[in-house]
Amino acid sequence: MARAFPTLAAEDAAEMITHGSLVGVSGFTPAGSPKVVPAALAKRARALHEKGEPFQIRLLSGASTGPMCDDALAEARAISWRAPYQTSNPLRKQANSGEVDFIDMHLSHVAQVTASGVLGLMDVAIVEAVDVTPQGRVHLTTGIGNAPTFLQRADKVIIELNSYHSPRISELADIYMQAAPPRRDPIPIHDPLDRIGNRYADVDPRKIVGVVRSNLSDGGRAFTAADAVSRAIGEHVCSFLLNEMAAGRIPPEFLPLQSGVGNVSNAVMASFSTNPDFPRFKLYTEVLQDTAIDLIASGSVLGASTCSLSLSDDKLKFVYDNFDDFADRIVLRPQEISNSPEVSRRLGVIATNTAIEVDIYGHANSSHFFGTQMMNGLGGSGDFERNAYLSIFMCPSVAKGGKVSTIVPMCSHVDHSEHSVQVVVTEQGLADLRGLAPMARARAIIDNCAHPAYRDYLHHYLEAAPMGHLRHDMKRCFELLNNFLETGAMLPDLDLKQFEG
Repeated sequence: MARAFPTLAAEDAAEMITHGSLVGVSGFTPAGSPKVVPAALAKRARALHEKGEPFQIRLLSGASTGPMCDDALAEARAISWRAPYQTSNPLRKQANSGEVDFIDMHLSHVAQVTASGVLGLMDVAIVEAVDVTPQGRVHLTTGIGNAPTFLQRADKVIIELNSYHSPRISELADIYMQAAPPRRDPIPIHDPLDRIGNRYADVDPRKIVGVVRSNLSDGGRAFTAADAVSRAIGEHVCSFLLNEMAAGRIPPEFLPLQSGVGNVSNAVMASFSTNPDFPRFKLYTEVLQDTAIDLIASGSVLGASTCSLSLSDDKLKFVYDNFDDFADRIVLRPQEISNSPEVSRRLGVIATNTAIEVDIYGHANSSHFFGTQMMNGLGGSGDFERNAYLSIFMCPSVAKGGKVSTIVPMCSHVDHSEHSVQVVVTEQGLADLRGLAPMARARAIIDNCAHPAYRDYLHHYLEAAPMGHLRHDMKRCFELLNNFLETGAMLPDLDLKQFEG
């Protein structure tokens, strides 16, 4: 047990963190994110700022964190630099205003970049756990993230012992650490449920400066029920994959699926379970949401490898209350392994992710609105789409009540190039881009994915553009975007009544 280490109040732990420190926090989404120490750190920052003293930290995580971390610290103006991903509204505003230096990174890269020292020395790691032994075995909670790497790299370690979580949660963990290149062994995962590591992360116990106790849930949110648009997208994806099986391009036992985060991804998952022809399958992904737990419980999903149980409080309680049913069907891994290109290629993962916009040639934007405004970040979508057996991007065909088309002549920001995006899906239909030259790709996306209200414009743009391997009119490629910025609608004369209901 943790009696070998001093018990600290959260405020005392916060006093150990100095201005300018690089701080690594555990978790992946709010799952497994530390809570009381970051909140106390935000309170300390406010007090110091009131005295006219500077106090900001550089904050590194697995992905996003919970409101007691990112939100609290951002509202206290306590963050100067942040990586690799966030979903915090106050932090987003500060990143977009230049107040915080935000570094958007592929999530699979973070552990290696940290271990190599590129980001500098890590001063402090704050890690949530259900137990820590005198020997330094740290039993993590619902999100593994980069905690195993942070525990090894940090100069000081603060453990948040959270008694809210079931002590059995560590039974799901499979902590496998890679050596530095060029001395890495192949990752021996040949099935999503293979276990190759330990149920705990290791730390030199001399680094642990104290233990802070808490009893708080992750506060994960449930997503809204699927709407007609999301259900239509799910049905298109489901039909496409069944056709791929019928054609022999997907084996009868199916392939592991990776699912992105959000309502659309949840709806796609749900569509698989409601189709009687769809086979049972496994997940190899980075986040499990409520829908995935329901599908595992029903038997539609045979099991899942993930980095995070990003669940609502009710759904996490369901897992804890029925733990024996999930203990052998969920594996929690560090994100360097859950998002590993090597494993995705070996298993033949089918990647399904969402986009903000897709252009007529298949470039996809996952992170920025109108070319300049960060939403959340790239996340793990690039880790999977570039290395998947099949890479599928999904989005509604329009946004803002029809004022915005998500299918555009040229993306205002590109996270995923045309070379990696194989399938584009909206509620209007699906475009299979494999084997198509640029003009054929463009026509397939316009005809199948663009909303009918925008198709004529997009076709006219394409046909009128100067000849080239990619046909673009550089004077007009952002015309829709500029129309929106100037008038509030991409096509100012469009009848918006057609989008109602």
